[in-house]
Amino acid sequence: MGGRAKRVTLRSVAQEAGVSLSTASLVFSGAGAVSEATAARVRAAATTVGYRGPDPVASSLRRGRSGVVAVVVEDRLLTVFRDPYAVSRLDGLASVFDEIPASMLLVSQPDGNQGAAATRLASSAFDAAVFFGCGPDAGPVLDTLRAKGVPLVAMDTPVVDDVVRVGIDERPAAAAAAAHLAELGHTRIAQVVLPCDEPAGRVRPAHDYRAERFSTPRDRMHGVADVLGDAVPTVAATASDVDAGRVAGAALLAVADPPTAIVAQSDMLALGVVLAAGERGLDVPRDLSVTGFDGITQSWWPGRLTTVEQPGAEKGREAAHLVRALLAGEAAHDVTLPTRLRVGDSTAPPRSPAPG
Repeated sequence: MGGRAKRVTLRSVAQEAGVSLSTASLVFSGAGAVSEATAARVRAAATTVGYRGPDPVASSLRRGRSGVVAVVVEDRLLTVFRDPYAVSRLDGLASVFDEIPASMLLVSQPDGNQGAAATRLASSAFDAAVFFGCGPDAGPVLDTLRAKGVPLVAMDTPVVDDVVRVGIDERPAAAAAAAHLAELGHTRIAQVVLPCDEPAGRVRPAHDYRAERFSTPRDRMHGVADVLGDAVPTVAATASDVDAGRVAGAALLAVADPPTAIVAQSDMLALGVVLAAGERGLDVPRDLSVTGFDGITQSWWPGRLTTVEQPGAEKGREAAHLVRALLAGEAAHDVTLPTRLRVGDSTAPPRSPAPG
């Protein structure tokens, strides 16, 4: 019976090349100076004996590293992969992690279940963690990661002292969208906000919303309030997806004096509002103006959203660079990336009332 093939070791390579084991090790680790002639001889010997490289498990044990970075996402993975902006951030992360190299361990928190995510993280081996999304600034996940003592990097949230953050200046970015609608002449403006501590689906003035643990929806609400005041009719979505945006938009459009414009805190929510308007026979932007946030592209709606563009892929790359710096023992500091308001086809001046 054939047995399992014996792994060819680095010692076999050294013997074939006629060099010391330490010299062969330097060639494959790149950690020291070896002449090109010697390095070429070692690589040729590796080919001859069938050496496939250092044992990854043994290497990680010597380094005290697993070669894995935990990426903690705020929603179901299905929801994340349906959002082009979320995918762009993951792609940015992966492009740099491929260079390190490092693998990603995706840990989701469906329905905000931080307890389950914390349990999984507590029993997993990884070298650093990246927060991904607009979730709370406190909770069992953050407590678990702090207890592990690994470097922590956030894209957007949490906003706390011991987490290095890549983000944007949320408040003025949201204010730009609200100002655009006001400049068009809209006075009945409402908003759909990202999931937070507040009950979803209820229309209430913005000043009733606290969202203290959720910095992203809170800061964007403050930006809108800077322009429009804090009495803006507001609905919290159950998720940052199209279906949740449709439900929230329908709630706002069902009130006695419905808005002529709606600010949505993500493009996916904004597209849901567009669907809700269509279901009520309203045209966007003739009957209802809608703004989003993120700057995604989509194919099923023929228009182009007016939205706050933020650089998703760059945000992911910057977060991965911070992870690499922290793992190397280097200093790392918060990074703030620019945004811009992109005016598209989903906003227009309010429709003039028909002559009486």
